[in-house]
Amino acid sequence: MKIPAALGDLPQPLYFFDGYCVLCSRFVAFCLMRDPEGRLKFASAQSELGKRVLRALDLPGDTLDRTILLLEGGRVYTRSTAVLRAVRHLKGPARWLYPLILVPKLLRDPLYEVIARNRIRWFGRLDSCLMPSPQTRSRFIDL
Repeated sequence: MKIPAALGDLPQPLYFFDGYCVLCSRFVAFCLMRDPEGRLKFASAQSELGKRVLRALDLPGDTLDRTILLLEGGRVYTRSTAVLRAVRHLKGPARWLYPLILVPKLLRDPLYEVIARNRIRWFGRLDSCLMPSPQTRSRFIDL
């Protein structure tokens, strides 16, 4: 889906994640360590920006409880596609996962859904949203 004009002011690539989810927060930390040029930017699903994006995309308010979003290249990506497009920006072996994008979404997204549905039970929930370090604070655009 194309990014609506109302969101044209946002930096890209911009990754929205559940700031209370341990798995999601660890993935963000993983990305931060492997993106030394700072190309990826981040915003929590619970932020005002997260809510603004959902309104602009005409998505239900609980969408970011079930999936992640990546705004990149004027388009909106979700689920496994968003994860794989995000790792494409990383340095090192992590970017070798990107060729999985060739696997049809019909096969990738069910696995994503199983993990998304069970992520809190398997990995836990944080008491508060992930707080970036002073060195990475500029990468979070919703603070």
